Amino acid sequence: MVDLEYLKMSPLKKFWFNLVKFFKGLPAVLLAFFKAIPAKLKNLGKKFLGIFVTIGRAAKNGDWKTRTSFVIMGFGQLARKQWLRGILYLFFEVLFVFFMVFFGWKYLAQMGSLGDLAMYEIEIDEEPFIKYVFVDNSLLILLYSLLTIFVMFCFVYVWYQNIRGNILSQELVEAKQTLPSTKDDLKSYADEQYHKTLLSIPMLGLTVFTILPIIFMIFVAFTNYDKAHMPPAQLFDWCGVENFKTLLGGGLSADSAIFAYTFREVLLWTIVWAFFATFTNYILGIIVAILINRKGIRFKKLWRTVLVMTIAIPQFVSLMLMSQLFKDQGLINNILMQWGWIEKPIKFLSDSSGVLPRITVIVVNIWIGIPFTMLMVSGILMNIPTDLYESARIDGAGPVKSFFKITLPYMLHVTTPYLITQFIGNLNNFNVIFLLTGGEPLVTNMQYAGKTDLLITWLYKLTVNQSQYGLASVIGIFTFIIVAVISLILYNNSKSVKNEEDFM
Repeated sequence: MVDLEYLKMSPLKKFWFNLVKFFKGLPAVLLAFFKAIPAKLKNLGKKFLGIFVTIGRAAKNGDWKTRTSFVIMGFGQLARKQWLRGILYLFFEVLFVFFMVFFGWKYLAQMGSLGDLAMYEIEIDEEPFIKYVFVDNSLLILLYSLLTIFVMFCFVYVWYQNIRGNILSQELVEAKQTLPSTKDDLKSYADEQYHKTLLSIPMLGLTVFTILPIIFMIFVAFTNYDKAHMPPAQLFDWCGVENFKTLLGGGLSADSAIFAYTFREVLLWTIVWAFFATFTNYILGIIVAILINRKGIRFKKLWRTVLVMTIAIPQFVSLMLMSQLFKDQGLINNILMQWGWIEKPIKFLSDSSGVLPRITVIVVNIWIGIPFTMLMVSGILMNIPTDLYESARIDGAGPVKSFFKITLPYMLHVTTPYLITQFIGNLNNFNVIFLLTGGEPLVTNMQYAGKTDLLITWLYKLTVNQSQYGLASVIGIFTFIIVAVISLILYNNSKSVKNEEDFM
């Protein structure tokens, strides 16, 4: 299609054309992504090969100081009077040895079996009861084993840096150049390498409190960790991909088909919810901001203040109040029946078909979300050149056409990253669903899930209420994949990234 034909389209046809074009091009985008993987792996392989080349060069050409550092970390630095580096490397090695001998090794040795004996009984003659002695705990074995593997990777990295630093120092000495002293190292970490000094602790925290829990969740997905295998009284074991089969309908359990059906229904509703929850708030928030910022509108500060007040009220309070208002015997139904508009309560939150509860949560989310969008958009609207609107008005464009031709394209270009963030946030929007409906109405053909449950609330129920940790971990993995793929594809194909200079 030529550009002229596209420009002649109505806004609705343009939206539909772009939507169809996006989904038609999606397979090509995914194919390009997978085609790029071999090149990425090749580059990664070259980096790993470079590591072995450096180690081989140190082993072949290194002097006795460098070669001794293969076994005693920091020896070469200490021998060359680089005291700070040598002491830190040696301290790390001693700490690692103590960690492995007294803690890490015993858990790592049990990782294959996740424990042999959970507990045993001891009969006490003097007392009329039996004492239970707990031995192995599968949860702790798995957790501490992963922690030990992480520490081992850290040790290998530090060991490599030790070898690399030794061979570089040796080459500097052979070239009759001055080695960096302790004072030079401290000055370096306070100057050109200051970013490492600042980011070291946050990166450590990110790894321990974010990356390791994600890896732990992935490993739990391959176990039978559930209510029947609950540490410390029972052990759980590896079950391979059985949890994945159960969720996708190919498992051996009787509930596999029900779990698969529930997963499909909840996943479809999660995507539908995220789409409407994001774009209704976005479009309506822009419209409200435009109306408030129009010339001639009186009491602008009042309208902004009223909307901001809805943000000031805790969302927990608002949603709990809404859940009471929309109940079958709630205030809204009582008022409508008193006025004679209805004869029986409208099932806003309990309709078994799920249609009305889903519409209700979307409408309530609009009421909650519009003020956020309005505040963000108000600042952007003030930066749109007024000359564009005056030119459009001279050419005969009305308010609607100006909105679709000027305001919306400008907004989309500036706020696309925010829009993607909101969409991803709504995929995992726990508060609105859990506090408003609790996932209800519950139905018999869905496993532990209701008609308004999202993947995140279903995952919560499986863990907190049913203790199905293995299946919940699989749902977490699928949620992560969906969120990551959608984020990367939408962001990399947005005009904010491709045509960054358009609105500079």
